[in-house]
Amino acid sequence: MVAIEVPEIHYTEYSNRQLVAVPLAVLVLALAIIGGWYLVTGAPANLGLEFTGGVELRIADDGDDVEQQIETAFDRQPDSVRSIPADDVYVVTFRAADDDPEGLANDLSTQADEAGLSTEAVDQVSPSFASDTARTAIFGVGLAFLGMSVLVFALFRTFVPSIAVVASAFSDLVIPIAVMNLLGIQMTLGTIAALLMIIGYSVDSDILLNNSVLRRTGDFYESVSRAMRTGVTMTLTSMAAMIVMAIVAALFGVDLLRNIGIILAVGLCADLMNTYLLNVSLLRWYKFEGVNR
Repeated sequence: MVAIEVPEIHYTEYSNRQLVAVPLAVLVLALAIIGGWYLVTGAPANLGLEFTGGVELRIADDGDDVEQQIETAFDRQPDSVRSIPADDVYVVTFRAADDDPEGLANDLSTQADEAGLSTEAVDQVSPSFASDTARTAIFGVGLAFLGMSVLVFALFRTFVPSIAVVASAFSDLVIPIAVMNLLGIQMTLGTIAALLMIIGYSVDSDILLNNSVLRRTGDFYESVSRAMRTGVTMTLTSMAAMIVMAIVAALFGVDLLRNIGIILAVGLCADLMNTYLLNVSLLRWYKFEGVNR
């Protein structure tokens, strides 16, 4: 079994401002990307069919240059065309401009048949239902984040350590969303689940650090080093598993698992940065310069 060696960081060589500079810069950049995406598209992320409404066709890949046929078969431009080699199909997505996805699905199926394409399945989602789904998903993420915040404040009962955990979790959530926009990963129910998992990972590592510093005996830096040995090992192990999952899923054309693996890997990487730079700097200020001074 390979042991993970966690290097000791000499925090005394860096001021609190130096420690928070990198995580805050990355957070501001992520917020700028999300804000720019909202200004251009009207949504903070690249929304999938579940949140926009529309029609999805699964067209058999018979090896006769199907992708080129798809480009010319329909009277409207597909919003996305992706290949799933494991199933020998192309998934073609069209977003609905009105609340009649059934009529749109019939038209698209007819056009596919006339172009000689073999349609294996047709899925449709009405815009009104998609809007309700989006509101429910946003409510779920917001409720999870609020519940996490309340639990953290109830656990530590002091402002600075609690806000450190909440700030780290917020940044861990925002950074993967910005990366999703840059990589063209759509926001779907599956990726929402991945973001909820990131909240759990983030709180776990931050509470581990805060407990070690605030509730156990020992020097501040000794406590941080003790928490890092456990926290970094767990996070790196999880990151490795997610990267392997993403690579294998990409090879087999399983887009959802690939996207979840990428999102979790990015979120865990952000969690390392935020926990051991942002959180540590806030805890150090609290211990040496804040209310405990």
